[in-house]
Amino acid sequence: MLGLPDSVWAGADKRSPADDHVAYGGFHASQDRRHLLLPTLHAVQDDIGWVSHGALNYISQRVPVSPAEAFGVATFYDLIATEQAPPRVAHVCDDIACKAAGVDRLLDDLSDRLGDAGTVVNGGMWKRSPCLGQCEKGSAAFVQVAGAQNVVLAPVSVEQVVDVLSVATPASSVAPTPRSDTTLLNIATTSLEDFRAAGGYHALAHAITIGPGGVRDHIDTSGLRGRGGAAFPAGIKWNAVAAEDGQKYVICNADESEPGTFKDRVLMEANPFGLIEALTIAGFAVGATVGYIYIRGEYPSAHSRLSAALIEARSAGFLGNDLLGSGFEFDIEVRRGAGAYICGEETALFNSIEGFRGEPRQKPPFPTQAGLFGRPTLINNVESLMNVPSIVLGGGEAFASIGTGDSKGPKLFCLSGNVVNPGVFEVPFGATTRELIDLAGGADGDIAAVLIGGAAGSFIGEDDLDVPLTFEDTRALNIGLGSGVVLVFNTETDMADIVSRIAEFFAHESCGLCVPCRVGTVRQKETLLSIRFGDGDIVGKLELLSDLDEVLREASICGLGQAASVAVQSALELGLIGVPE
Repeated sequence: MLGLPDSVWAGADKRSPADDHVAYGGFHASQDRRHLLLPTLHAVQDDIGWVSHGALNYISQRVPVSPAEAFGVATFYDLIATEQAPPRVAHVCDDIACKAAGVDRLLDDLSDRLGDAGTVVNGGMWKRSPCLGQCEKGSAAFVQVAGAQNVVLAPVSVEQVVDVLSVATPASSVAPTPRSDTTLLNIATTSLEDFRAAGGYHALAHAITIGPGGVRDHIDTSGLRGRGGAAFPAGIKWNAVAAEDGQKYVICNADESEPGTFKDRVLMEANPFGLIEALTIAGFAVGATVGYIYIRGEYPSAHSRLSAALIEARSAGFLGNDLLGSGFEFDIEVRRGAGAYICGEETALFNSIEGFRGEPRQKPPFPTQAGLFGRPTLINNVESLMNVPSIVLGGGEAFASIGTGDSKGPKLFCLSGNVVNPGVFEVPFGATTRELIDLAGGADGDIAAVLIGGAAGSFIGEDDLDVPLTFEDTRALNIGLGSGVVLVFNTETDMADIVSRIAEFFAHESCGLCVPCRVGTVRQKETLLSIRFGDGDIVGKLELLSDLDEVLREASICGLGQAASVAVQSALELGLIGVPE
């Protein structure tokens, strides 16, 4: 990753003549190479299964940063081990979508066969894990294998986990998504030849013909809003970055970690060239020469397919210098996350790429002015970007004709939990929750509640199933669409357990930067458990949850803390927790 050291000051074994007179390094060298810190930690983790003290010290010398800083970054991520770990570690999902599908029985069986989570057996170990983005499969495991490719098993069985912990090079075993018929996958191929034959890169050619301003006009006219949760108008963001001078960056936020969300994974695995073309168009439109795809660490298949597609696109002349004879220079690098939900927040993502802990930054300045490496940066998620080629080819007005007043175009929704046919469903904005559940074959059992927007979203009951899922209609109900999660729970589900798991998720995923979130999420989790088991003054604890909700919403630095209590409060309003009399 770092190459051989060229100086004893950087770790070389032999002194060169230059080393007798001058030492290179210091602050500026550190800033130039610090962005290699996370990829280097990955390189060691992937090879030996953990980052030893010796490896960490060597990395610190080569990057260079202080050992304390390197250790602070390494310990920030769940998928980087800084204590000796076995060569095979299976992270088994115990989050809300898998719980709805009955994964607790599998977890109990694993405990019976292999001991409690964290027990080393046969040279391997299993752990409980937050959502792995395989929510339509019913259960999943992400397996880190030292010296080999990490793999995903979904759905996963007890026997598979037992086998994978004793086999040196296990293979991925992932069932296809039950349904993913979306116009964003009209071209579904990992072959560049097939992609071009089906019309791939026509949008880039047309973008070059109409120029950067023409592309931005189409994006502005389309009314496209961000599909990652914030719903910010894309046209405003693109024009703001284009107006800035100097070096600029474009980033695809593919760190899809919201429990219940898996649409971006489906898009990347099925159509990697489509995402590369879309990001290239975005770079052309705003005047950026470098792009990054920041992909979550638990998506090894998407990562490998994107990496291979980038190599093929580069060799075919669709990345690099003078694209399609336009004089436009652009290239893309894939960066892999390492198990940190907070890195889905745009400024935390910048810090992660730059080699710092993935903690959010204060705004302003906004990313359009000072983003990655302090430069103007355009950042959109996978689904948002994948709409760009069709907007460029079909025109902004055609896209805007789909949907409703403030909610333009088609939208992908992730149906999981207690539905007959979970999967990714594309509908025009304006479809209702009930209609989406019907598309998924209906509910499996009587509906107790539906979670809209994921762990950061809200529970709704039967009375709200016919509300259109648009930005404006959900806003009127004081709920958000988030990333497009529709997670159905039937009446056999222990809803108190589900709500407690959401609170536990946020307590675990808080980066700890600000006190309201660092303390508030833990106190929320503790208070919920106390209420659930009837411990002490219930009325006082409900008042405490209300106070925590206000503090989290109003005082947290970023969206994680601001949304950490939303689902809990909606569950209390619907009576899902079963508060004792």
